[in-house]
Amino acid sequence: MTQKSELGRIGEDTAVEFLKNKKYKIIERNARESWGELDIIALAPDKTLVFVEVKTMSDGGMNGLKPEDQMSFAKIEKFKKAAMLYAGYNQKLINDKRGWRLDVVTLVKKGEGPACAGRFEVRHYENI
Repeated sequence: MTQKSELGRIGEDTAVEFLKNKKYKIIERNARESWGELDIIALAPDKTLVFVEVKTMSDGGMNGLKPEDQMSFAKIEKFKKAAMLYAGYNQKLINDKRGWRLDVVTLVKKGEGPACAGRFEVRHYENI
């Protein structure tokens, strides 16, 4: 596993714990279909079905860009399409009054080395 993919996996694990602490129920992780991949599918405390894209970076990585900057218009459209298709195939998960939404959780790893393991700055953007 590359260092980048390892950081991504740790970031997704951290995002799951972050969401669980906010009382989200995790339904599925890394849902892969021919039409795309969804990092996390969860139910919010208010029973809204939530599709979560996770973006993780090391502190100071990529010329000062933030993980949010990786969410281009094209990536958001692909994310939206994958979510719409998943929702269409899994309508039983959708609360008629709450519907579904797209969220982004960004993580920036703070520091390097074993002493910094698990130290992330986490931001949660709801209903992008």
